[in-house]
Amino acid sequence: MAITLNELEQHLWGAANILRGSIDSGEYKSYIFGLLFFKRLSDVWQEEFEQKLKEYGDSSLAADADEHRFDLPKGHRWEDVRKHTTNIGEHLNSAFQAVEDANMKLRGIFQSVDFNNKERFSDEILERLLQHFEKYEISNANVDADMLGNAYEYLIKQFADDGGTRGGEFYTPKEVVTLMVKCLEITEGMSVYDPTCGSGGMLLESYRSVEQAGLNPRSLSLYGQERNLNTWAICQMNLFLHDIDDADVRRGDTLREPKHLVSEGSKAIKTYDRVIANPPFSLKEWGHTQWKNGDPYGRDVYGVPPASYGDLAFVQHMVASLNEHGKLAVVVPHGVLFRGGAEGKIRQAFIENDLVEGVIGLGPNLFYGAAIPAAILFLNQHKPEHLKNKIMIVNGAEEFDEGRAQNYLRDEHIEKLSDAYLGFEDIEKLARLVDVSEIEGNDFNLNVTRYVSLGEEAEKIDVAIEAQKLTELMAERDATEKKMTAYLQELGYVE
Repeated sequence: MAITLNELEQHLWGAANILRGSIDSGEYKSYIFGLLFFKRLSDVWQEEFEQKLKEYGDSSLAADADEHRFDLPKGHRWEDVRKHTTNIGEHLNSAFQAVEDANMKLRGIFQSVDFNNKERFSDEILERLLQHFEKYEISNANVDADMLGNAYEYLIKQFADDGGTRGGEFYTPKEVVTLMVKCLEITEGMSVYDPTCGSGGMLLESYRSVEQAGLNPRSLSLYGQERNLNTWAICQMNLFLHDIDDADVRRGDTLREPKHLVSEGSKAIKTYDRVIANPPFSLKEWGHTQWKNGDPYGRDVYGVPPASYGDLAFVQHMVASLNEHGKLAVVVPHGVLFRGGAEGKIRQAFIENDLVEGVIGLGPNLFYGAAIPAAILFLNQHKPEHLKNKIMIVNGAEEFDEGRAQNYLRDEHIEKLSDAYLGFEDIEKLARLVDVSEIEGNDFNLNVTRYVSLGEEAEKIDVAIEAQKLTELMAERDATEKKMTAYLQELGYVE
């Protein structure tokens, strides 16, 4: 039965509503995503089995693991779990483990999902949940990867909206990601890396941008790392549901233990054509103790950030991850652009080494849990000749539409900002290509409004004339005061 994207989105969000009240809203996304992924695997496996059965006329051959994208062991498919009306959580857990064991690519993907807890998931609730998921068959014939992927991304956004501040831990608004990807000019054949990849939105948008340009997105090499187990699993499922099987996303703390190295056991960071990220703002526990004694991976070339602000540690990791022609885009709080101390010295070193290509200042309240405006910082290992010793500054502080709980960028805002940035020309009250010597004269301050002001131009003041006006006003005041005193004396109020 054909299904529309809107129907699929509402159907999946309806599954989340079944769990409301049973567990915290910040947690149930992992369970919904786990069930959705298992249902998709089972429906596609059955679809493939029936196709191969027609082709071979042999059920054993049609069920062979080599005939399927992912192997689902006998006794651990959706239909097998549905035979049970008691201890449903135990059978779900068993099926998840069997699927992981049978597919190296899926190892760890269900680790954060445990349905075998009757205090949380009674058989009654799980029966309702499984019945709900059975409303639609989500095989390839009914729901292609693009539609399912879009519905999955819709769910991720809904969970981020629902989670409020916590939503920012795993989701960056798609409009901001689109702007970053456009300005990075990602094209086929490139390698793209996100060191704090969350649910994978930046990697997917990179893939999508190449596809929309009519080029081959499968020629991209996608890499990522994510510290949070639940979020890492969501990212893996997100990529798989978009039919991307070959992305290399590792789990772990990027600053303390980067996983993408030149070779196993080495301390050399792997490098890429493009690096893109939205790291956690001003992280306190980022690994300062390790870095202050000399980062073992050699990422502290430009200095060690302060213990209370990890922003420039992430940026330096990203710089170390660029190849000789590489370029990066990173979301940062505005303080990174002007704070002094250790951060000021690192920023100065970036500018003196001509690494900074540009900055786009963004409007307020675009991100979950961060009402303050942020900026996108671009660094380039191989700036073109016309950008040498220059930095592009774009002030997008007024380029947004107000939302009820959060502001957002429309397509026209994205186009305006990306065109201004990539045009590398001055545009009144929007953009300036600033010479590094001017920035040096401002103590390497990159505060956007210092270079691109949105206010009315200040009226020139003639100090001598204004001083004369003030003298005349003071004389008028004195005369008025003298006259008022005389009246009060006549009336007997003062002597």
